[in-house]
Amino acid sequence: MPATTTPLRALIIEDEPLAARRLAELLRKQTQPVEVVGTAESVAEAEALLHALRPAPDVLFLDIHLADGLSFELFERLEISSPVIFTTAYDKYALRAFKVNSVDYLLKPIDPEELAAALTKLERQRQAATPTFDANLLAQVLRQAQPAKEYKSRFVVRVGEHLKAIPVEQIAYFASLEKVTLLHTREGRKFVVDYTLEQLEGMLDPTEFFRLNRAYLAHAEAIHDIIHYTNSRLQTVLKPTAPDNDTVLVSREKVAAFKAWLDR
Repeated sequence: MPATTTPLRALIIEDEPLAARRLAELLRKQTQPVEVVGTAESVAEAEALLHALRPAPDVLFLDIHLADGLSFELFERLEISSPVIFTTAYDKYALRAFKVNSVDYLLKPIDPEELAAALTKLERQRQAATPTFDANLLAQVLRQAQPAKEYKSRFVVRVGEHLKAIPVEQIAYFASLEKVTLLHTREGRKFVVDYTLEQLEGMLDPTEFFRLNRAYLAHAEAIHDIIHYTNSRLQTVLKPTAPDNDTVLVSREKVAAFKAWLDR
């Protein structure tokens, strides 16, 4: 591939840190200069980066399964114009569809020669008079290829010697305090659950619940107020009130993703 003076700006969306680092290293070794402008492990992180990056990346290296869901959710949340190269393992029928409606796909572990070929194909498309990438069509293909994920609809908790099922619709938030995770209902009751917040993130619909920080995972309707705490931090007021009137701040690295989650 002939070298160009302007580096190709690439965004890596991959929930396996080792795979992301290996891909970044392979990109640095390409004949054509490639600048990795960011990496994201989740749909929320990728959405925040795509909101922030200007101009848009020249290419997205996109895995299918991310830390908080499936990457095709990005095409439902955002208008994406950047071409896509998939980095995944998938059934042959779906891969053929990806190859038609994206730049290319790369099976893991990524072969350096196949990566170079995909970048060559991308360069040809970039130089073409008419675009060959259709994000809407690609989103349709992804939806058809992957069955919808089912999220938990209720949690069974212990009340004395009894068991009680709490529907997700009644949950305000989860709080992790002193190595115990508590489920807080909208009526102000609380119950111990045998899950960590990390486990709960994968069980709950990410359009309804957001991990505010290391200690709180809240439903959208439980966020009663949002206050500017500092220039880079936000404070949330939960309803019912957080235990011991705890100040619930949005983690600094999550602020952009939190704003994008609210503004859907």
